[in-house]
Amino acid sequence: MMNKRHKNVAIKPLRGLLPLAVLIAASLTLFSQPSTAASAHVKSSVNRSETPDTGAEKLLLPYVFSTDSMGVNIGLGAMVSGYYQEQMTVGGTVYGGDVSYGVGGGVWNYKLPKTERFYLSLVGFMGYYPQQKAYASSGDGYTPPGTPLPGSNDSSTEQFLQADGSSNWWDIKLEYALPIGATKDKGRVTYELTGGLLTSEPTGGKVWNPLESGATVAVLKQFNRYESYEFDDDELDGAVHAIELGLLYNNTDFSVNPSFGSKQYLSISHDAGWFESEQSWTFVEFEASKYFSFGQSDYASQRILALNFWTGYSPSWELEYDEQGGRKVNNNAPYSEGASLGGFYRMRGFESNRFHDKASIYATAEYRYTLKYNPIEDVSWLKFLRLDWFQLVGFVEAGRVGESYTADELLTDMKYDYGVSLRALTAGIVVRLDVATSDESTNAWVMVDHPF
Repeated sequence: MMNKRHKNVAIKPLRGLLPLAVLIAASLTLFSQPSTAASAHVKSSVNRSETPDTGAEKLLLPYVFSTDSMGVNIGLGAMVSGYYQEQMTVGGTVYGGDVSYGVGGGVWNYKLPKTERFYLSLVGFMGYYPQQKAYASSGDGYTPPGTPLPGSNDSSTEQFLQADGSSNWWDIKLEYALPIGATKDKGRVTYELTGGLLTSEPTGGKVWNPLESGATVAVLKQFNRYESYEFDDDELDGAVHAIELGLLYNNTDFSVNPSFGSKQYLSISHDAGWFESEQSWTFVEFEASKYFSFGQSDYASQRILALNFWTGYSPSWELEYDEQGGRKVNNNAPYSEGASLGGFYRMRGFESNRFHDKASIYATAEYRYTLKYNPIEDVSWLKFLRLDWFQLVGFVEAGRVGESYTADELLTDMKYDYGVSLRALTAGIVVRLDVATSDESTNAWVMVDHPF
């Protein structure tokens, strides 16, 4: 029997929903730093030679979207970028349907007064969704012997919770641009573009040396998640109140759309069991990306091979056994925050957070082909999109979660998927439509920014 309140169940932040909603509302709007898997970003501004001295970007537009679970929703989004500070964005959205509704907003990359290197972001979202799904257990029962843990590598697609409920989240993030490399003299870098291609000096990629090349950013984030499941005879809910400390070294030529160079991100997250968060957990992750440029061709302005590796481990994760040999996980990071695979960043051919465990490993390769031909370049009524190029992408992915961080565990029986993507650079921001297929499902994802 499920207990009614504050169990350590699925905490799905739905972080993709806010940028997606504002993206639709603003017809592929300008976010100064779109959400990515890593919490730290290079602080930058983009100047297009096609629109010099245009001042702040302002958009206010209605939108409509429909999903199988949420039905038809109507909303309104608004944003202003570069008005008070060149790198800062303020945005928000509100929408509603028959059952679902959501409201959110935020401030991204506000440079603190009397500082040159400290940037503050505050963003949050509150929503109610029909038929939320979580590949997790209720938190108070033991999984019988011989049955895989929900969300584990060998688990069934039928092992999930599903019900109407709320999903709310809010983040407070402070970033510091270190006074070395490309940000030695100033905390923000400026990119000059023509046709969406970098014409100013690359900020990194020629040598790997944080003191001379690239941008290094430290981040301290406090993040909060709340999610509820309203079953016919019961209600489950859970919360996260955690902090993350991370360090990014981005040694690429153009952080928004890298064509050569590399970047690395290392972070540790911890929840001490504050407030409604009853579990105490720790999670460590490392990510590395490498980019190779093959130059132009007859039809492409860029041909890029992009490689990415990510791994994570939760040292606090432990199994508890009952007298019959049943298992229950304690002190584990919620599946959306820890060693998790599936969704619009990693293993896109699987549902969001389909797999999660104590440890994880993931690798992907993308071939990014930036077209010279832009079919809307001369369409006057679409000029407001600031759309510079379209990009065709093919990708493959492999990943695995496991109960131990060993080669025998993580390099056998891996999951695979593959897919294609259509991407565009609009007002200096990459937006993408990814379609990926696996042996479990075929998914389409609309999101801001490259996945890495």
